[in-house]
Amino acid sequence: VQLQASGGGLVQAGGSLRLSCRHSGRTFTRDALAWFRQAPGKEREFVAANSWNGVTTYYADSVKGRFAMSRDNAKSTVYLEMGRLKPEDTAVYYCAGHPGLPTGWSIAGDFRYWGQGTLVTVSS
Repeated sequence: VQLQASGGGLVQAGGSLRLSCRHSGRTFTRDALAWFRQAPGKEREFVAANSWNGVTTYYADSVKGRFAMSRDNAKSTVYLEMGRLKPEDTAVYYCAGHPGLPTGWSIAGDFRYWGQGTLVTVSS
């Protein structure tokens, strides 16, 4: 499985950005997908996750109400729409995937596949 993340960049606080993650090498609708992020000097943390059928989506409390995750089965792509961005959202954002259901939706170690990451920088 390959996960190709894109869409990162520099944005001012309060602005918006959309990340994309293209999934290939396996049936897209069989995998749960998630976004994690890692700020400099910090551990990787959960951002959002979406079940294989797109029915259930989970969010970290820190992004709830500001970020929205969605998936386009026709394009084998998941998106992370980020709004009302804050400087503390600055991080490398990673796309992750797992067959079926991961044991823990917010646990990085429970996801089998990882993309290369895309940098999001929010200036104050």
